[in-house]
Amino acid sequence: MPDSPLPEPRPGSAIEIPQDARPVPFRGGGFQHRRHPFLAPVVLLILLVLWQIGSATGFISPIAMPAPRDVLIAFRDLIVTGTLWTNLSVSLYRLLTGWLLGAVLGISVGLIIGLLSQARAAALPIVSALFPIPKIALLPLFIIWLGIGEGSKVATILFGTFFPTVISTYAGVDAVDRGLIRMGQSFGLKWSSIVRKIIIPGAMPGILSGFRISFSIAIVLLVAAEMIGAQHGIGAYILMAGSIFNLGELFAGVIILSSIGLTGSWLIGLAERRLLDWRA
Repeated sequence: MPDSPLPEPRPGSAIEIPQDARPVPFRGGGFQHRRHPFLAPVVLLILLVLWQIGSATGFISPIAMPAPRDVLIAFRDLIVTGTLWTNLSVSLYRLLTGWLLGAVLGISVGLIIGLLSQARAAALPIVSALFPIPKIALLPLFIIWLGIGEGSKVATILFGTFFPTVISTYAGVDAVDRGLIRMGQSFGLKWSSIVRKIIIPGAMPGILSGFRISFSIAIVLLVAAEMIGAQHGIGAYILMAGSIFNLGELFAGVIILSSIGLTGSWLIGLAERRLLDWRA
């Protein structure tokens, strides 16, 4: 016999919960990801073990890839001789200066394009035309304009960072819910208040995603610029190691670059958790 339906609760009366009732799991997480802080180190350790086993057994040729011990020796020599800090400090200065300037200018221009129709009509075709140009191809031009020193290298990184930041910023502005903007207008908010309280927070996910892309591009341009015209820097160190076929030092330089990219991604992730906590 089918179960009889539960009686409708009377207004003001307490709802009786059956003793055999089971809690229903919460299903409104919105595909929110859980953190697994130990998974990445475990995977990295497994890869290092496989690398060591392959080098020890001869499966990985020392001509193609050095053993982990050779890379550790290269790192030790970098630290003992002071070469690590000499090259790293120069590269970090070029990278951070060019990337920060390009990001600030890119956000400013991207907001102007996203907010003003006249600016979009005038500037967007220019941005679309210049963005596909390989920025490292412009390094000789920057050297002619700014000399062989730091200015040409910083300008190359700035130029390469600027365009993806512009595109991600105005795309983030376009992605803001227009219903929220109309709601702010209906409540009588000023244009500046709507931009500050609705548009910029709504565009922040796109802006921070653009940061991840532009920071990676900045590292690539840094290495290319240092390989062409620099005596110090991680790119110059990698070029020197490759010219003498020292794979241990070459891989040490590549690992340093990877660590810089990983640190930058981690810092941007912290900014995302701080600035985008409203999405949780």
